[in-house]
Amino acid sequence: MNSKSQVMKKLFLELLLCILGCLGMKGYAQQNDTFNPKEHAVIKPERSDGRYLSSRGVLHGMLKGIRPRYAFRPDMTTEELKKWQVELREAMREIMCFPVVADQPAPKKIGEVQREGYRVEKWEAYPLQECVVPYLVLIPDGVDKDHPAPTVLCIPGSGETKETSAGEPELNPKFAEEEPQERWIIALPYVKEGCVAVVVDNAGAGELSDLEGYTIAPAYRYDAVARYLLELGWSYLGYNAFIHKYVLDWVKEQPIVNQKRIVICGFSLGTESLMVMGVLDPDIYAFVYNDFLCRTLERAIVMTEPDKNGIRPFPNSIRHLIPRFWCNFDFPDIVASLAPRPVLFTEGGLDRDLNLVRKAYEIAGRPENVEIHFYPKYAAPQDRKMLGIDSLPEGINRKTYFDLVNVDDPMHDIKAALMIPWIQKYLK
Repeated sequence: MNSKSQVMKKLFLELLLCILGCLGMKGYAQQNDTFNPKEHAVIKPERSDGRYLSSRGVLHGMLKGIRPRYAFRPDMTTEELKKWQVELREAMREIMCFPVVADQPAPKKIGEVQREGYRVEKWEAYPLQECVVPYLVLIPDGVDKDHPAPTVLCIPGSGETKETSAGEPELNPKFAEEEPQERWIIALPYVKEGCVAVVVDNAGAGELSDLEGYTIAPAYRYDAVARYLLELGWSYLGYNAFIHKYVLDWVKEQPIVNQKRIVICGFSLGTESLMVMGVLDPDIYAFVYNDFLCRTLERAIVMTEPDKNGIRPFPNSIRHLIPRFWCNFDFPDIVASLAPRPVLFTEGGLDRDLNLVRKAYEIAGRPENVEIHFYPKYAAPQDRKMLGIDSLPEGINRKTYFDLVNVDDPMHDIKAALMIPWIQKYLK
């Protein structure tokens, strides 16, 4: 075959492939034209015997059948509440899989800078053989071993670094949030009220990230970290809470710290570490929960409305995946188990879930130790959704879910104006 014939044959094959491709895309488009997402929003059995053919449906049915072993019961007596708290703590300890590590070097200070009214120290901890965990310590002027102060461990959200949270310059300009830094500063309100603030990064963020500082920061590839942790039999939350607890244990040994006034303040992703440490360490005095409270199992069950391509929403990424978590408890149960220690909520949630926490504190004899604020949009009870409901409707999308649970997503940030009066009430 001559070269001209070869060229013609090649062109013919390319044209044929192009035509077939177009036909395939046309078929795909026609298929989508006949698909109505609303008709499939609620996952239902396809058979009269109540069984599912769809594997996704099978899992949906299994999720609906879960009854967490350590769910809080509003009819508990005071003694039953105490027994339940101990049992929940043991279950949390088991699923967090904290390793026992010995003979690691003590944390050391690697830098210090003076600011107006306080100094910032940078420290490193070494929780594992392979691991370095930097953190910042903000110390008000006048605080020393003879004048110890209340101390707050501050844990940022998923897009913020310890530097952002401390009001310090970013180590890498790419780590900076696009919006004003003031929205994400956690530590300074405490420091200005005379408290020591210790600020950490989340695993995989800021200094603890991989190549994101060259590319996509302040977004971080948490799912890659979470995937390998799961392969190791651990979880993202287990590892994240482990390194934060390691820093917390160091905090408890410092002579400048008032040991009876140690607080955890978490924002967004940081509230998950807050809950784990709060359960595992009864010595923690109080908590600031900078997020809305929700039932994550319910979120997975009700958020099932597919998009135009038939893809149902994913309730949350695998960085939130902890094997056997839902079999044991959910977020409202965990926060309820913190009673009677003071807790401040800054972004509300469903009254149904918050009322469980209120009830636990009532049983524990300290109902005044729960302080709850909602997003301004939902501050008035008449503006809140789903009052008096037992469960959310199935078959909703992410936007509808947030609307129903009283979340004003653009206003999700640090609520310093709420934190300061609370600090003055509980930490002075």
